Amino acid sequence: MSLDSASSQQGAPRHRPTATVQAIGTQWAVSAGHPLAAEAGARVLAAGGNAIDAGVAAGITLGVVHPDMVSVAGVAPILVHVARTGETWQVSGVGPYPRASSREYFVTRHGGQIPPGLPRTVVPAAPDAWCTALERWGTMSFADVAAAAAGHARRGFPVSAFSAYQMGTHVEKYKRWPSSVALYLRDGRAYRLGEVLVQKELADTLDRMAAAEKRAGGSRAAGVRAARDEFYRGETAKRIAEFHRANEGPLTAADLAEFGVEVGPALRTTFGAYEVAACGFWCQGPVLLQILNLLDGVDLAALGHNTPAYLHRLVETIKLAFADRDAYYGDPNFVNVPAERLLSKAYAEARRSLVGDRAWAEMPPAGDALPRRELLPLAGGSSDALDTSYVAVVDADGNGFSATPSDPNVDSPAVSGVGCVVSPRGSQGWLDPTHASVVAPGKRPRLTPAPAMAFTGGKLLMPFGTPGGDVQQQAMLQVFLNTTLWGMPLQEAIEAPRVASRSFPDSFWPHVYSPGKLEVEGRLPRSTRDGLAELGHAIAEWPDWEWRAGAVCAVKVGPEGTRWGGADPRRGALSIAR
Repeated sequence: MSLDSASSQQGAPRHRPTATVQAIGTQWAVSAGHPLAAEAGARVLAAGGNAIDAGVAAGITLGVVHPDMVSVAGVAPILVHVARTGETWQVSGVGPYPRASSREYFVTRHGGQIPPGLPRTVVPAAPDAWCTALERWGTMSFADVAAAAAGHARRGFPVSAFSAYQMGTHVEKYKRWPSSVALYLRDGRAYRLGEVLVQKELADTLDRMAAAEKRAGGSRAAGVRAARDEFYRGETAKRIAEFHRANEGPLTAADLAEFGVEVGPALRTTFGAYEVAACGFWCQGPVLLQILNLLDGVDLAALGHNTPAYLHRLVETIKLAFADRDAYYGDPNFVNVPAERLLSKAYAEARRSLVGDRAWAEMPPAGDALPRRELLPLAGGSSDALDTSYVAVVDADGNGFSATPSDPNVDSPAVSGVGCVVSPRGSQGWLDPTHASVVAPGKRPRLTPAPAMAFTGGKLLMPFGTPGGDVQQQAMLQVFLNTTLWGMPLQEAIEAPRVASRSFPDSFWPHVYSPGKLEVEGRLPRSTRDGLAELGHAIAEWPDWEWRAGAVCAVKVGPEGTRWGGADPRRGALSIAR
């Protein structure tokens, strides 16, 4: 079985994984959305680094070797668990719209659209998020953890089957911008499987950050801060700002210089004997917590695994939580999110009665009788947006790392002199003035990437996450239940077939809405699909191993302290353990 796999959807390489090797170790494990990123994390762990060092190394490497899904200058929401103190922290890895961006900017200058390209840029958060995590909880230098990424960028790396498929599908999108053509196309075509992609300018960017660290001298923390400052206030910042100025983009040197990620305690809820942590309401992370609250106390086991009744219960519960996401979630610095209410068990109990014997034909109402916005179905079923990747690490001391870096290279031009796209995550804003995530200067869009961690008995059990846009929390829920409620080994839990609802506005512009639509992997029996249809779901069949069903990666701590790495074959992820 190839580790570099793609979807078996029409036009993609055929891939039918059967039994991906389960990585199990006694000391540590890392799982990531690309084999070279997993290797980068493993090398750091083998050299004595901790989970945070390894996670940052893998995360930065994803931006180099998986540019179709991740940018070094993209987004990177992070969860960190510190075993010594028992604390779990979130790092807000998404930046705000520039001061020049506003709803009026898009309405008057871009015809009421949030178009591809520089207009949808937000301040890139990933470099600051990686450096903040490394400075606070790591043990190594920036140069040490970025070495693998810089090496792959400078020497080049062989393009995977999944990336070759994705980049080949989007050749015309790259052709919109000369800088992207020069970097991501070869002789006017996409890179093919095994061809070597060199990103010299991106290597230079990472080397400038490492050089700034070396010049700073002093403590390790001071050096990491210097590396971070080079990106936001040094030569790299100047190049980004000049590219925007020359191409009428909104991002300025001041926007970059003023930015800083936020760090705070992770949000948590309980589900039976488990506790689950997520990032805050600036992303969709709390959706998973709300879903688990709604399911807590429901006798799911009595319904049977992946039966129509079981999947119906999950899907209708998902719809309730996503209705609240649409109504309430947004940057808490701008939006009065009723966080305590949304995450309370009493609120979940009151909402639980809305799950009936028949599927909601549309998105259910949000809680607390919030006035409903008019939602008109948009044809197509989902946006054409790509998404992200993921990395999970648990080290020998029990520290955990969970991060979902993102920003594909087709939404915006590569920035000349920097070597990558700069976060086009503004595609996740709204222009509806009544929406909680309406665009505003200095406001963060509501982010889809959202890592999680699970705990039991007060100890870390499992960092887990996935790419997949709006599918992320749905795929994570199914894997979490597969391994906790249903007792599946981690790899089996990840490979089990999935479903995903689309009965809510898509997070990416133009926010496609497909009432009642339920996407189902073909490996689910026909009888199950027919049973769901009889319950009122509008079934859309996915191929057997659909990449849009997510690519969940996780590391689970076994009862004897073993580390089990699980990696999703849907996109060619890999886990390594020792």
